[in-house]
Amino acid sequence: MFRLSLVGLTALVLAGCPLQKEYTVTVENLTDAQPMSPVTLVAHRKHFELFEVGQPVSVALEKLAESGDNSDVMAYSKRRSVEDTTSGTAPLAPGASETFTLQLNNPKTRYLSVASMLVNTNDALVAKSGINLRKLKPGQSITLTLPVWDAGTEANSESQGSVPGPAANGEGFNADRDDADRIRIHPGVLSKDDGLSSSALSYRHRFLNPGAKITIKRVW
Repeated sequence: MFRLSLVGLTALVLAGCPLQKEYTVTVENLTDAQPMSPVTLVAHRKHFELFEVGQPVSVALEKLAESGDNSDVMAYSKRRSVEDTTSGTAPLAPGASETFTLQLNNPKTRYLSVASMLVNTNDALVAKSGINLRKLKPGQSITLTLPVWDAGTEANSESQGSVPGPAANGEGFNADRDDADRIRIHPGVLSKDDGLSSSALSYRHRFLNPGAKITIKRVW
């Protein structure tokens, strides 16, 4: 029976093969005038969900969806089911993209979740929970689109005081939940150009689904 010695196992780990896997992850903002908050990536095992469609979101994701603050989502790295969390360095402008490098050591880390707020909204975010990485072989890549979700935690008033982005510079996170309290596909913004006189947004802040694109490539 073949047995791998401790020295041999250590050499394989140090060499990055086959225990360590490396991926590049590129996220592109597809909107016209909606900056995205710093992109947040969560590499995790099967028994972790960033959110469940039709259910209330966590306070951590609420903070991200209402203010772009991803610090609590980044803190998920302390959970046993999460190997690593990664954040973009700055907001992602419309039409721009950012590429991340992920090095994963735990063979049970087979999934990636991603989230970012559309900052000229009340609580819209582009996100996907549980992207399956396990079928990707070295050199292979997948490209997926990211829907725009309504976190369901804040009414879509689009008012000057409630939109935190540069279009309004209003309030960010508010612990009170005055909407449906369940995450679902975002219906889009109305804007003052569509007849919502109290809106701080213009026609350029409208968006369609999807709002972003993600390309994941396994390097080795």
